[in-house]
Amino acid sequence: MGLVLTTLTGNYAVSYAVKLSRVKVVSAYPITPQTTIVEKIAQLIEDGEMDAEMIRVESEHSALAAAYGAASAGVRAFTATSSHGLLYMHEMLWWVAGSRIPLVMAVATRTIGPPWNIWTDHSDLMDQRDTGWLIAMAENNQEVLDETIKMFKITEDPRVYLPGIVGLDAFILTHTSEPVDIPTQEVVDQFLPDRRQPYVFKAGDPLIMGNIPKDLELNMRMREDIDKAMERAKKVIDEVDFEWGKLTGRRYGGLTECYRCEDAKHFIIGMGAWVGDMREAVDKLRSKYGVKVGLIKIRYVRPFPREDLIKWLSNASSAVVFDRSFSPGSGGHLFLETVAHASVAGVRTPIKNCLAGIAGVDVTYEDIVDVVLKSISEVEEVGTFKEFIEWYYRGGR
Repeated sequence: MGLVLTTLTGNYAVSYAVKLSRVKVVSAYPITPQTTIVEKIAQLIEDGEMDAEMIRVESEHSALAAAYGAASAGVRAFTATSSHGLLYMHEMLWWVAGSRIPLVMAVATRTIGPPWNIWTDHSDLMDQRDTGWLIAMAENNQEVLDETIKMFKITEDPRVYLPGIVGLDAFILTHTSEPVDIPTQEVVDQFLPDRRQPYVFKAGDPLIMGNIPKDLELNMRMREDIDKAMERAKKVIDEVDFEWGKLTGRRYGGLTECYRCEDAKHFIIGMGAWVGDMREAVDKLRSKYGVKVGLIKIRYVRPFPREDLIKWLSNASSAVVFDRSFSPGSGGHLFLETVAHASVAGVRTPIKNCLAGIAGVDVTYEDIVDVVLKSISEVEEVGTFKEFIEWYYRGGR
């Protein structure tokens, strides 16, 4: 299959994916825990292993602005950031998506202060849900590499023409080494065509983008078209996943993955690195407690996989959504969207929200087992949940 097995951190998996994707411009500003992504890319360029320009800028806002400019001029571009750096970029995310410029960014998910904190939660990533970027979240370092390469193809598809983010948990993935199959350049070249984009800025060929429209309805129609492109992206994501599977033997399942779901009556829902712990929890719940539990892994937050969730939850007895981010005064982000889409589809399955792992607080598979067992017991006793949102701390508050 043209693969080389090696050991990589999640950050280095991103770097090699960018190299294999033949990115021509990388703009960089350091922030923990993202820094080693762009450091490794700089080394690959310096050693002559990667043919690209590295632009060193003075801020994260400028990093995305520079990548945006390069991509608008017709080249494949990339940047990476984390936490406060992503928040500093936030304005530019809207400009890139609104301009319909394909671009890929890695986000090492990290807690937002205060207090100062370098450990993982998903608040920075989930803060970008409304910008118009595709957003994927990886479970392990192999998926980090594969999803980064795939994201270039997905975003550059004419049915999509939107930018995309690949998220990876701080330190759990970014700085932890795992075995990773690196495809050869020939395999990636076969998979990833020359760059496509809706228009290109060229010197001497005037083109206006982003000026004040004379008809404000055009602005509204532009946002509607982004929404329609997100819906079209669902099919593109499935197609690209299938093609990547044929070339590498690794097919992930598109927007979601369902683990041991065929006979499941109760579900765990989550995304990111702790999905690995959720798999262990499912196995333990089945083998030790005889409970038919399945795991719905959310791989893409945008577009949101409402059809997949509705399919599995329609005949379920209960579900627990584990969130590593939340909206104060409301609830966890994944929970709120899951409940909203399920309700619109007429799904009446009791769904509980477990807010855990916020600010990098450790969560083990035993903790997940504990939450699920108590939730199932409550549903079987009273038919629903007394409290739909729970802040989980090991050993209680």
